[in-house]
Amino acid sequence: MSGYPLRRSTLSAMQDIDACQWNALVGRDQPFLRHAFLDALEASGSVCQSTGWEPCHACIWQGERLVGALPMYRKHHSNGEYVFDWGWAEAFERAGGTYYPKLLSAIPFTPVPGPRTLIAPQANAEAVRAALAKAWQAHSLPVALSSWHLLFADEGDVSAWQAQFPELIAREGVQFQWQDNGFGDFDGFLASLTSKRRKMIKRERRLVAEQDISLERLEGVEITPEAMAHFYRCYAITYHERGRAPYLNQAFFEQLLRTMPDALMLVQARIDGQPVAAALYFRGEQTLYGRYWGSEVIADCLHFEACYYQGIEYCLEQGLARFDPGTQGEHKLVRGFAPQRVRSLHYMVHPGLAAGVARFCEEEGAHVAAYREAALEALPFK
Repeated sequence: MSGYPLRRSTLSAMQDIDACQWNALVGRDQPFLRHAFLDALEASGSVCQSTGWEPCHACIWQGERLVGALPMYRKHHSNGEYVFDWGWAEAFERAGGTYYPKLLSAIPFTPVPGPRTLIAPQANAEAVRAALAKAWQAHSLPVALSSWHLLFADEGDVSAWQAQFPELIAREGVQFQWQDNGFGDFDGFLASLTSKRRKMIKRERRLVAEQDISLERLEGVEITPEAMAHFYRCYAITYHERGRAPYLNQAFFEQLLRTMPDALMLVQARIDGQPVAAALYFRGEQTLYGRYWGSEVIADCLHFEACYYQGIEYCLEQGLARFDPGTQGEHKLVRGFAPQRVRSLHYMVHPGLAAGVARFCEEEGAHVAAYREAALEALPFK
């Protein structure tokens, strides 16, 4: 097989590629790159041309074997990305340029750091990466796409791309993640905190119990279609409260329940035995990912319990080393979630736009680094 030349193809739908071939390139700790997850986004209509996400995934083949892949989408807006570039678009269009459509390599609506470039272990990584670069260059240059963006790639992925293509512009951000430092159990985690934060967490958990709210975790096949339907009602509420429709539709979650239940964990909050709130998690080999939440009731500290403390407790019980609860939120810091650097890469076709974005990212990066250092100092551990 090593004697075959590399060839490139574009995939307009995940259903057009064999799931086993795709999944053979995906690490076991990243459920969001699995064929079932990306296919559910497309099959449900959450990701399609009408929602501004046109799939054009890059695939690299050696003979009949898939040896490289890169999720890609033609984007007609910047919604659902969580690396905000509206200012770049506005500046470029004021100068007479056209920013959209652009090309994006990311997991739609999922700001989870991890590998984005899929390369077979036996393949020549540099050659495969070069072939993938030709894929986004071929999309960008002839059809006047303004740019290519690689979002929330892990450090290894970012470094490898930069080493081969120095013209790529790096942008830094911060997320808050929890790590198990040998706590043993939840009481051990609490014991590692300062008295002030330990008392705060105990009080918040007590307040939930005093409102006669009980919590239950459902895993995999324990999650019934009825439980998923209730979760979706709660999830949709969080969007409707902000006056907008949810990014993801109910069909997406229903398909996940059918095709990858092993990766799902649902926390249900109940009053008098009836579910009133829910948080949906995903599980990797070493990491728990908190993703979606919603509630039909207003209850003190219920969000902290369902989305943070249940996740920490689950990790400690299951032996998971890391808990990624999602983006944003300095309120995570005082609950033991440490700031982590996240990075994205950006290629701008227009030299003037590239120069402006590079200056912006350099200045922003200095502020982000200072913020991350200050946040580390504010962690609540003894």
